[in-house]
Amino acid sequence: MLVAVPILLAPLAGFFLGVAFAWMARVELEREDAPVVATRPFNVVVGFAGLVYGPITGYFMAFHGDWTYAYTVAWRHVPSAVDLALVLLAGASVLFGMAASTHAARARRLVVLAWLAVAPAVAFAILLALGARRLAVSATYAQYHGGFGVQPTTASALGRGVLFMGVVLVLGVAWTVRAIQQGPRRDDGAGGRPSDASL
Repeated sequence: MLVAVPILLAPLAGFFLGVAFAWMARVELEREDAPVVATRPFNVVVGFAGLVYGPITGYFMAFHGDWTYAYTVAWRHVPSAVDLALVLLAGASVLFGMAASTHAARARRLVVLAWLAVAPAVAFAILLALGARRLAVSATYAQYHGGFGVQPTTASALGRGVLFMGVVLVLGVAWTVRAIQQGPRRDDGAGGRPSDASL
């Protein structure tokens, strides 16, 4: 049975965010001929992936592991190295999305960018719809499959975690967009350190 596994949904959402960030950084990216990894917007997105997106994914893995695997496997039987690899993949997916779409953003190829954004978004929505029943409850693997101790997500610690981490994600995205659109700071004598000519 195909279900939405949150730890596998996270890279789809992350890739989508990376594409969106590349589009928002298009003006600055057009001005820079350097590889995307050497640009300021990419470094801002690295901060978002490492300080916001990756830790959010890691939180659900650490505290709600069975739900994070959508009760398809018992989390306690999953090697910690697999957990870590999947969390790192989720964080890196934002960077992959931006790197994959930088060329199209620089060239303002809206059709290419639209495909890069729509494809993971549609896959995310379909998988989420298929797994909605599993994701709507909070339980352990044994409780879910044994039919006991199951709570609605909204009435559980998981629900509070989803709400809190959702707020953190929104704030993190807002900060990233603001940082990207501010552009580079320049000490050209206009607003910062006075130029040599004025001394």
